Amino acid sequence: MVNVRERLAHVQQQVIDRNPGESEFHQAVAEVLGCLGPVLERYPQYSEYKIIERICEPERQVIFRVPWEDDRGEIQINRGFRVQYNSALGPYKGGLRFHPSVYLGIVKFLGFEQVFKNALTGMPIGGGKGGADFDPKGKSDAEVMRFCQSFMTELYRYLGEYIDVPAGDIGVGGREIGFLFGQYKRLSGKYESGVLTGKNPAWGGALVRRESTGYGAVFFVDEMLRARDQSLEGKTCVVSGAGNVAIYTIEKTHQLGGKVVACSDSGGVVYDPEGIDLELVKRLKEVERRRIKDYVDYRRTAVFREEGNIWDIPCQVAIPAATQNELDAADARRLVAHGCLAVGEGANMPTTPAGIRVFEEAGVAFGPGKATNAGGVATSALEMQQNACRDSWTFQYTETRLREIMTGVHQRCWDTAAEFGHPGNYVVGANIAGFVRVAEAMLAFGLV
Repeated sequence: MVNVRERLAHVQQQVIDRNPGESEFHQAVAEVLGCLGPVLERYPQYSEYKIIERICEPERQVIFRVPWEDDRGEIQINRGFRVQYNSALGPYKGGLRFHPSVYLGIVKFLGFEQVFKNALTGMPIGGGKGGADFDPKGKSDAEVMRFCQSFMTELYRYLGEYIDVPAGDIGVGGREIGFLFGQYKRLSGKYESGVLTGKNPAWGGALVRRESTGYGAVFFVDEMLRARDQSLEGKTCVVSGAGNVAIYTIEKTHQLGGKVVACSDSGGVVYDPEGIDLELVKRLKEVERRRIKDYVDYRRTAVFREEGNIWDIPCQVAIPAATQNELDAADARRLVAHGCLAVGEGANMPTTPAGIRVFEEAGVAFGPGKATNAGGVATSALEMQQNACRDSWTFQYTETRLREIMTGVHQRCWDTAAEFGHPGNYVVGANIAGFVRVAEAMLAFGLV
């Protein structure tokens, strides 16, 4: 086992040396490598063919200039990215993020996570991720359109329904997907529905796609609780964020009998002991594009805490659904002290490694993002199926398929964790199950 540990440590150091300054990527790789010792012991062929080293290196990285003109007639220049990480299981699949924080390290971390997340769904999709350091907040529709058109003018040559199929992420919703698809259609000269997912159902999109990441996270958390002979019914919950994932996490939690009492955005935290008024949040965030602090203008029971910490609020279930590394060890200790039973990551890598250790040591059921938030990409794959057969499915049918997939993801994690000597550890289960599926495909294809 010492040799295996040394090998994994060498790979980790190699990743750090080859990708300097990309801390999020280093963290994502370290989490996976930390679980793979027993796998290399059981399957020495993975070491022989350097599967881990190959998985840690993206197949292709594209960085490009995105020039566009704002409403004042001034030229703006952003940087665009697409990391086509691994196509062993199918075409690259993963979202586009428009946010000032985007840089190559963020995109690589997200793409690396996406490879294993997509593998866990059981669907035939590889992993990739992309985006730009463009901030759509405060921009007019015309400015967003011009940016999206310029972005797609470069990116389109790397896309295709059998090559790479992007979707949305932070800063990329239905509006942006529409502008991106329109430009792709214009440049390619064909109506290739399957090249982007997250489209409006009126022109090739799937029902439930908007809700799927949040719904899927709640389905996974419910499965974790069921494995402990409990359920969401009657549980007090907090959900960080107030974007798409958070909104539909709140919605499905309420439908399954839980009560979400707090949500947040970058300005602060809203606490409503009577339960978050979901329709009000939807109106403020999806329709009027306002800040969550305005919630208290309409609900006397609510309190707004500017720059507050949502993890200070006692709950039985916590779902971080905002951004990476938002929940640290101190936050985790507070949640444990307040009686938290389960944590499910709705965002990508929102819990720090130290925070995860706190939950594991306390016996809290912890669902890592690559498993818990796989519902979004799973429903994107369902959208690809509908596009391929020129069909459209009902909301009920698609949601049922989503629940089946998330139940399957939970079962794979649960069974794999037990098989490798870590019963109930979803981090180990998710990392090993996702890795083995990708590794087996890579072995079958030879040295490519």
